[in-house]
Amino acid sequence: VDFLRSLFSRTLGLSPGEKVLDELTLDGVARYILSGKCKNIICMVGAGISTSAGIPDFRSPGTGLYANLQKYNLPYPEAIFQIDYFKKHPEPFFALARELYPGQFKPTVCHYFMRMLKDKGLLTRCYSQNIDTLERVAGLEGEDLIEAHGTFHTSHCVSFLCRKEYSMDWMQTKIFSEDIPKCDSCGSLVKPDIVFFGENLPARFFTSMKMDFPRCDLLIIMGTSLQVQPFASLVSRDVAHLSTCDDGCMALAELLGWKVNTGIFSHRSDMLFKSTNSKHSPRNMVLCMGQQTVLIKNSL
Repeated sequence: VDFLRSLFSRTLGLSPGEKVLDELTLDGVARYILSGKCKNIICMVGAGISTSAGIPDFRSPGTGLYANLQKYNLPYPEAIFQIDYFKKHPEPFFALARELYPGQFKPTVCHYFMRMLKDKGLLTRCYSQNIDTLERVAGLEGEDLIEAHGTFHTSHCVSFLCRKEYSMDWMQTKIFSEDIPKCDSCGSLVKPDIVFFGENLPARFFTSMKMDFPRCDLLIIMGTSLQVQPFASLVSRDVAHLSTCDDGCMALAELLGWKVNTGIFSHRSDMLFKSTNSKHSPRNMVLCMGQQTVLIKNSL
């Protein structure tokens, strides 16, 4: 974590810089994008952008995933994503996977807003904590994505001596036939390439981060309460504006003169804005849309 914080302090320029926005509002963000000075936008997204699609987040009291796992008789909720527990008791994870498996849900306004950024040549990369693959369904491609917590898109044998790769179709067949996936080469378990507790993040997360963030003009953070590393140590917060993630994207798109063609979503979350007019802030604009209001540092 200290390494990540140090890296971002250097690459994002955590020191006083020139004023980026003419005002600390969504209108100011829109004018910045339309000015032509904002050419490289990075999105960092978490579970909150998918809750309006019907996918629960992890930590919301009463409705989050961890609050509704009693039926799996786990020693503690996080065990369902612990690699050591999975190797001994894979059944709970695969039962949950049937409920959450990609293809059963549709992208939200937030997903389509990122697709619009891509289509307009503004999206440098989307860094996602999600495993639902809705970014891909909305039209982002592998090169556009860093799936920090992994994905259902591919699977591998858990044996370090084998590591045979399996397709999403193969895994889907196994999961929905209620057949615990086993490697046809060595007989070990096969796990979707989701990052469990006790596993390393994909190496591409770190290599792309070093390349992408130094040239970032606008960082948009949506649907994450920033409680899980490495996302949690990346940014602070200065200015808050309460809204929903979907409504925030729709409002910004409207100010930009863009049209997001999606359905109607009802889940509410909070939207946070972070400006660069602070000695604690990156030199470029950061717009945060999170699930809950967290520490706000108003240094204006």
